Parts: sequence; structure tokens; C-alpha cells
Amino acid sequence: MPQPDLHDLHETLGDLVVASHRLTRLAARVTGSTESPAVWRTLSVLQTAGAMRLGELAAQSRVSQPTMTKLVRNLVESEWVKRIADTDDARAWQIDLTPKGAAALQDWRDQLTAALVPMFADLTEDEIAAMRSTVRIIGSRVDLSTAASAALMTTGS
Repeated sequence: MPQPDLHDLHETLGDLVVASHRLTRLAARVTGSTESPAVWRTLSVLQTAGAMRLGELAAQSRVSQPTMTKLVRNLVESEWVKRIADTDDARAWQIDLTPKGAAALQDWRDQLTAALVPMFADLTEDEIAAMRSTVRIIGSRVDLSTAASAALMTTGS
């Protein structure tokens, strides 16, 4: 199998990240959601990675720990997350997604996609298949990266 042109790959990945961010911002604006993107990012992290300590959640959500503390307080009040005792350290807490939070996240994702469907309704079956393929490729690489990161954290390397 021939090797990809690394310059072209670099440029394409950069364009993909920019387009993805623009698409997400556009969809969020169209839905009229007043929730901070950090809320949805945090719920998504918890849904994907499971319960974790506040500091780790802040790092994965890309916010400061004080910001995450405030965010979690609001999410607990909304019953979208819950604090659970950390089994490894009785003094610590882990944050976990609640069914109500998972439902809110799914509802938000449904709103995003509903807002975008009209913009993409004229795509051909081949274009939709290309998008589906792109999603699978990206998902598999992100999953590999996440697994590798977790393995490095576990071994302390």
C-alpha cells in the first residue's frame, strides 16, 4: 500500500479540525442553546470515559479546576451529574453522568443534528457514504489514541 503524502495529510487533517469546529459552532448557534459548550463537552467526556475525579475531568474538558468545580456544582443541581465516593481514596470524589444528564446530552445532540440536516439534505448517497467512512476512520483513530493514553497513564510512563 503506498504511503500517503504527509503534507497533504497534514493539510487535510487541519482543514477537517477547522471545519468540524465551525460546523459545531454553527449547529449550536442555530439550536439557540444557552448552555456553555463546556457543559456538553463535560457530559460527553463522562459518557465516553466514565466517572473520574474533578481534576482529571477538568483536564479532559480543557477547563481550569476552579471552572470545573463551578460547572460540576451546577450540573449536580441540574441532576445531570452526581458525586460518588472514590473507591481508591475515601477523601476524594468522582463525578459521574446520571441518566438525566445522558438524556440531556442526547437531546442536545439530536437538536444539533436536526439543525444541520437541512444544510446537508441534498447530498448524494455517495457523499453520505464518504461522510460515514470519514466518521468511522476518525472514530477508530481517536479510540486508539484514547486507549494508548490510558495505557500510558496506567503504567506511569
